[in-house]
Amino acid sequence: MELRDLKAFMAVVEHGSFTKAANESFVSQPSLSKSIKKLEDTLHVELLNRSTRNVELTDAGDIVYKQGQKIMRSVHDLHILLDDLLHIKTGSIKLGIPPLIGTLFFPKIARDFHQQYPEVHLELVERGAKMVGTLVENGEVDMGIVVLPTDERKFSVQPFVEDQFFVFINELHPLAQQQHIQLQDLKNETFIIFAEEFALHDYVIKSCKNVGFTPYVGYKSSQWDLIVELVSSNLGVTLLPYSIAAKQTNANVKILPLYNFDMPWRLGIITKKNTYQSYALKQLLKTVRIQEDN
Repeated sequence: MELRDLKAFMAVVEHGSFTKAANESFVSQPSLSKSIKKLEDTLHVELLNRSTRNVELTDAGDIVYKQGQKIMRSVHDLHILLDDLLHIKTGSIKLGIPPLIGTLFFPKIARDFHQQYPEVHLELVERGAKMVGTLVENGEVDMGIVVLPTDERKFSVQPFVEDQFFVFINELHPLAQQQHIQLQDLKNETFIIFAEEFALHDYVIKSCKNVGFTPYVGYKSSQWDLIVELVSSNLGVTLLPYSIAAKQTNANVKILPLYNFDMPWRLGIITKKNTYQSYALKQLLKTVRIQEDN
């Protein structure tokens, strides 16, 4: 069934005559009659009683007209919804973000984006950075923030943030009086680190091994604030990005730079390559890019 044939039929019914419908539709009466006949042939029913001078619906015509009204309303709504979508008024985006990254950066992202597009819903899916990559690859989230490097054969990557690691140590610890610490100085310490599903777990282990020792891990957690609290209780030391310093307020914890240590914490936004990106997602990526540039 052609939509234009349905429109022609409805125009004739609504104007009460072929002449008025043709004039309002800017088509000839023969064309209008041809469209209605085609619609009747398609539906295998007679829509108009042609034995009278006035337009008169058959029973089938009455059904088609009423359903046609619903169809036309749906078509009208479709245009409105698509227009809203094209102008980023509506939509939803699923973001995969590790808890630490979410705590540090998601509130500002969400606030800035909401100010521009209040009808777009952002759904946060918190997983370890290793799992976030899998979620993006499987299409379970639209975008994710991960620790770089990542597999650029699978993902489109947009750099996001670069930070340095610092030592978080109890203020009463003997090493806390130094201006800076070498990573080797911590070889006999108890480490408090993120659990295995987090990229920072592997990062700390690898960093220590690179300078000649395997760290003794006393505690693991999925929450950065719990890790800091354990350091505050003098149960061990940890390595965390300096961005955490602005978030933690525990007076018992001292934050010291690492001397002669350059392994930056680099974050990137990833999306799956060669997949459709909604208009809302493209705008969110643009919003995050602007934040990063500033």
